[in-house]
Amino acid sequence: MHTARFTLDPAFTVGEVDPRLFGSFVEHLGRCVYTGIHEPGHPAADEAGLRTDVLALVRELGVTTIRYPGGNFVSGYKWEDSVGPVDERPRRLDLAWRSTETNRFGLSEYIAFLKKIGPQAEPMMAVNLGTRGVAEALELQEYANHPSGTALSDLRASHGDKDPFGIRLWCLGNEMDGPWQTGHKTAQEYGRLAAETARAMRQIDPGVQLVACGSSGQGMETFAEWEATVLAETYDLVDHISLHAYYEEHDGDRDSFLASAVDMESFIENVVATCDHIGARLKSKKRINLSFDEWNVWYMSRTNAEVSALDWPEAPRLLEDVYSVTDAVVFGSLLIALLRHADRVTVACLAQLVNVIAPIMTEPGGPAWRQTTFFPFAAASAYGRGQVLDVRVDSPTYDTKRHGTADLLHATAVRAEDGTVTVFAVNRSQGESLPLEVALNGLDLTSVVEHSVLADADPEARNTRTEPERVTPHPVTGTALADGTLTATLEPLSWNVIRLA
Repeated sequence: MHTARFTLDPAFTVGEVDPRLFGSFVEHLGRCVYTGIHEPGHPAADEAGLRTDVLALVRELGVTTIRYPGGNFVSGYKWEDSVGPVDERPRRLDLAWRSTETNRFGLSEYIAFLKKIGPQAEPMMAVNLGTRGVAEALELQEYANHPSGTALSDLRASHGDKDPFGIRLWCLGNEMDGPWQTGHKTAQEYGRLAAETARAMRQIDPGVQLVACGSSGQGMETFAEWEATVLAETYDLVDHISLHAYYEEHDGDRDSFLASAVDMESFIENVVATCDHIGARLKSKKRINLSFDEWNVWYMSRTNAEVSALDWPEAPRLLEDVYSVTDAVVFGSLLIALLRHADRVTVACLAQLVNVIAPIMTEPGGPAWRQTTFFPFAAASAYGRGQVLDVRVDSPTYDTKRHGTADLLHATAVRAEDGTVTVFAVNRSQGESLPLEVALNGLDLTSVVEHSVLADADPEARNTRTEPERVTPHPVTGTALADGTLTATLEPLSWNVIRLA
């Protein structure tokens, strides 16, 4: 195997990592909320019914911003149902997931959940622009954020929340380009509604930060034209446009699956180009950033059958993918793609947080455990803060059916404020180790603090309730730093974290 190489130099950077890049997503879908984060009566539940074992894992994961309450769920959401005395809240049909929503967990409980995670956990609230509109968004904003002295702010106080929630970041609907979405709209219809909503919300708070709906995927027929039309209406009124992408292995084509980040990076770069084109056309000096507020490995091909078989149950088991080592390597590569574009991707939300295509799994009345995907996210959140260095790899390549020729090495590096550097690297080869050499220019680094790898002789190995620690990262020996050059060997099909000081 030929050696893969790149050079790191602090003079060549991509941009500063926004902490919001390590966000996640809680939707009223399946068991994400009920028996996931909220299970009164569980041995580990606190006085509010929140599972303290899950809270501990969420803190360990290093999640920041958490998007709520959807997702497809939000397009039928009546926020009023989720506030006030729990025993007086109505039960509703959730059209998105053919389930019954009890509203036992609502807006106040969501904010309390974030506070128990810690100060790094910031709310990202979505408003319903599917079945509702401007008036309801304004009412929710007033209830959540106005200090006091109005009907809705005083209603919040009467519900036990005297202090405002201080929600700064808001999504203007969800996936409105998708025909599956309740209240689906054309780009022109959505663009006008989003602009009207944004303008009105800024009348309450000029500093509010708003995310317009972009395409639900690069494969949508309306992709790019949707963004252009929506931004033509909203460019001066919003701060971000959203991207959503999920990846899975198709028909045993693992080579293409391992190169999924090629598509993700293309998606990001194409949306950036569209945003900048509209900005130029409008002669605007403003720059629209990207909110990649849904991303993950998700075996979507199984979902339609799961949902169509439902008959309005409460919190059914849905989308509970159990992730393999291979899935975790792809997942880590997607994280690398986000970091490589940190100059424009300033918000990202792993979908979702618990049970539903999630890094954390629970059993009702039983334990909580880490999936294989937990480990790349936790490492990236812990060590991926600072300046992203410009990494341009010279790597052996391989051919894929879906993504053309791809590098075997996918990598990035982040320089922390204290001068330490962390290299994140994936070897996409299924059968061969990959020698790596990194030239360090202008970096005062003398030692390898740690080389940790997620890999396994069985690429299908998974963590389960019965074997919750079957897969964990392990240390690598032999990685060295001498004469300004880092040398390492990356195991086949592996996610690597190399910390330098």
